[in-house]
Amino acid sequence: MDGIKYAVFTEKSIRLLRNNQYTSNVESGSTRTEIKHWIELFFGVKVIAMNSHRLPVKGRRMGPIMRHTMHYRRMIITLQPGYSIPLLLEKRTALN
Repeated sequence: MDGIKYAVFTEKSIRLLRNNQYTSNVESGSTRTEIKHWIELFFGVKVIAMNSHRLPVKGRRMGPIMRHTMHYRRMIITLQPGYSIPLLLEKRTALN
């Protein structure tokens, strides 16, 4: 599970939850088959589709040198009907 950084919670990703689609940021070097295998193994679900895109690069100036900070891509993972992944928001509300 080293390739999966964290789950993403934006307006679009919350809207996609109704279609049984989950969004997360992953390492840019990870392949789709690796991530599919990790998710199926760790969460015990069946993945039917995966879409990915690279996010726009953000620059960080360090003196006269401009560096790039984004080294990951976003995956939208579609699960078979009947499967679900427990959300991280449940843990946050328990602490409040």
